[in-house]
Parts: sequence; structure tokens; C-alpha cells
Amino acid sequence: MKPLEGIRILDLTRVLSGPFATALLADLGAEIIKIEPPHGDEYRHIGPFRDGESALFTLTNRGKNSVVIDLKAPEGQSLAQQLASQCDVVVENFRPGVAKRLGLGADALRAQKPELVYCSISGFGQDSPEAQLPAFDIVAQAMSGWMDATGEEGGAPLKVGEALGDIAAGLYAVIAILAALIGQKRSGQGATLDVAMLDSLVAMLPTSHAIHMYSDTAIERVGNRHPLSTPFGAFRTKDGQAIIAVLGDRQFKSLCEVIGVPDAATDPRFSTDEIRTQNEPAVRAMIEDWTSLYPTSTVVEKLSEARVPTAPIMTLAEQLASDHAQARALVRDLPHHRLGKSPVVGQPIRFDGKAHLAENGAPSLGGETRAILQEAGLTEAQIAQLISAGVVKEADK
Repeated sequence: MKPLEGIRILDLTRVLSGPFATALLADLGAEIIKIEPPHGDEYRHIGPFRDGESALFTLTNRGKNSVVIDLKAPEGQSLAQQLASQCDVVVENFRPGVAKRLGLGADALRAQKPELVYCSISGFGQDSPEAQLPAFDIVAQAMSGWMDATGEEGGAPLKVGEALGDIAAGLYAVIAILAALIGQKRSGQGATLDVAMLDSLVAMLPTSHAIHMYSDTAIERVGNRHPLSTPFGAFRTKDGQAIIAVLGDRQFKSLCEVIGVPDAATDPRFSTDEIRTQNEPAVRAMIEDWTSLYPTSTVVEKLSEARVPTAPIMTLAEQLASDHAQARALVRDLPHHRLGKSPVVGQPIRFDGKAHLAENGAPSLGGETRAILQEAGLTEAQIAQLISAGVVKEADK
């Protein structure tokens, strides 16, 4: 039995932050009813595509039931309210205020069902002065401190190479929903949850927090090295670069022995982590005098033997082909209505040795409309009338 079997979630989200969250919940066994507009989630129309199917939509909507409802129509709003009353959780990521105007806000839905867990995901929160700003990931990264802390030393700010704001908000939404479900079980009461991309990113900067709030110094971009620990970063090898991540004097001593300068461990310039960071150029020069003599594979091998943390810099393709990825089954195939099978990377947590994954791939647009409405108590005549009126839609045959 999966941990969330028996939990029913109405998913009013689209694009990335919300669908990422509900895909993780689907992996854990929750039943996800994804409400889509007649044209579908915007991600259905964003490439890359395979056989007409969006890769991004396929990856982030596994294990869900697609029900097409026109929420602009009063009948569609009533239908969505009816479905919400039959669910344990509602998740939405509309711009603040939109769900309320549709009759699907937290107050309205929890008035009819107080035990409902209602989670709103947005760029800046429901009550921020910036609440109405467009919630693009790069905007949240720019405002959070992430871009200011990221980039080459002396260079310009850089965004992280993934939509980190969306992913962070999705992860915090999952944490919030699971905590609220535990509270619901204990008290019988639900909760109204407010998750902001910007807040989530700010919360994920502990090193920057330490520098800004405790050392009273400015945060500076340091490229691949660590702002507080040395040696820690990418070092030149004969054919590329190797990562070396030393934390503490014991590991530094081991590193010095491997690279043939054991006396450096007692050099006053390198006596503590803080002093080594102050003298980082000298530490780097000493290490690269050795690493530049060998290919990356040899550097990593020799340091690993001495239990000095190290790694090559791998592409995603190299990692997914690695022994680790194979042993951990990081990529698995799900059955898909058009592709036959769709490779996905599911939630990574193991429960008693098993990493749970949704049973099916992403749904066709409106693929479960009829089945979900029948389960909700609508008659065939009512469903036919709603389809005829364009309020709901089934998948194309």
C-alpha cells in the first residue's frame, strides 16, 4: 500500500510549480483529479515534443486524471465545487484572487467542507504587495538573493540552470499538504496553505543567511568555490576539471598527503578553514600544481582512495547512464496513452526500500472526464448536456 492511498486531490494547477507538487503526491498514491481548460494545461503546448506530446507535460503530470471543465462557465464552477466537496485536498496556482472570483477560493470551499486542506501556490503569496506581479521563475530568482549569490567571482549575477523557484514552491507545497493532512487527522479540521515561490527561494539560502545575518559582511559571488570553506570547488586537471570539497582540518590533512605536500597541513596560512579561505588563491595554486598533472579520472580515483570528497563534473546523460542511476532506478518507464511508454524521474524517497511511482503516465486531455463525473454522481444525460454545452470535454477519439 502506498502512503497516500485513499487521499483524493483536486488539482487546479498548471505549468510547473503545482503540477510538480501533485505529481509527487501521485507517486505516493494520492488520486489526482486534474482540472484543465478546454485548450489544456499550457505545458501541453510547450516543447520539446515527441509524437505530438509535450515532454514537460508528460514528466510533471504522471499518474493524474484529466477532466476538462470550462471554469469560466457558471456550470463549470458549480461542477468544480462539487468535485472539491468530494476531495481531501485542493491545490491551485492561479494568480491571487482568481480562484476566489471563480467561486473556488479557500473560504468558499472550506465553508462547505471545513476539513478540506486547501493549498495556494503563487509567486509572492496571497497578501504580498507584489502579489499581482507575474510569477516567472527568473523574476523570483532575481528578487530572492539567489542570482546575486550565483556567478563567477567578479562576474555578473546568474540564474540557476533550472526553474528552481517553481520546484522549490512545489516541494514546500508537498511538505505543507502532508503536514496539514496529519493535522486534519488529529483535529478534524483542514487548513488554508499559502506557498510563495519567492519565500521558498529565500528559505533555501542558509549559507547566505549565515553571511548576511551573522557575519555582517556582504554576500559575494565566488563561482564554483564555497564562500566559507576552502578548498571547495572545481580544480583544473590535465583534461578538464575535478570537484574537490574539503570540510575541516582532517580532510585537508588527507588532501595534502595525497598531493605530496604533507607539511602544508601545518602551514600557518592554511591552519583553519577560515584562514584557508582568506588565502584561497595560494591553496588553489598548490592543489592545481598536482591536479593539472593527471586526467580527471586519476585525480578522482586517488582522492577517493584517501576519502577526500571529490567527483568529476558529469552531464545529465552521463549520470543517468551511471551505475548509481541504474542501481537506484532513477529513470523508470510508465505506460502512456500515445507514446506507449514514457520515461520519467519520480520522487526519490524510498519507503522500506521501495521508491513509489505513479501507475500511469500523463493523461490525454479530458481522458477521464466521463469517468470522474460519473463517479461524482452525474447521470449520462447530465454529462451529455454538459458536453453539448461545451462546459466539459472528453478526449478526442
